[in-house]
Amino acid sequence: MGTWDIGPFDSDTAADFSYRVDEAHAEKKAEVLRAAFREVTATGDDYLDSDLAVEAIASAALVAAQCPGGEPVTTAYGPKEPLPELPAELRPLAVAALDRVLEPDSELLELWEESDGEEWKAGIRKLRAVLAGA
Repeated sequence: MGTWDIGPFDSDTAADFSYRVDEAHAEKKAEVLRAAFREVTATGDDYLDSDLAVEAIASAALVAAQCPGGEPVTTAYGPKEPLPELPAELRPLAVAALDRVLEPDSELLELWEESDGEEWKAGIRKLRAVLAGA
């Protein structure tokens, strides 16, 4: 995992995902994000792969950026193309995906707990709060 900081786009996987979002036609961008959330929540009690979790977190950050109190995605590793207005129905999907990422059988959670897990978890919880409050 090529990760350099705790932000939603601070890894190779998230940067690659941003490229996928950019490559999608404007009317399909919301579906790219929805698919990332569904892949994570569909794992149920199975072990959650870190790459899926990273993509869901990046997607959640893009949705949260359009919510009241959300922070804009300004990193060079985020999508370069502007996103259209995203449907509000993505917000609860994002919350569910973030909840799943923080469950014990999450590879990404395990990896972060080996280093700076508390600061990373605080960032995920902040992102979740913006989405849940919108």
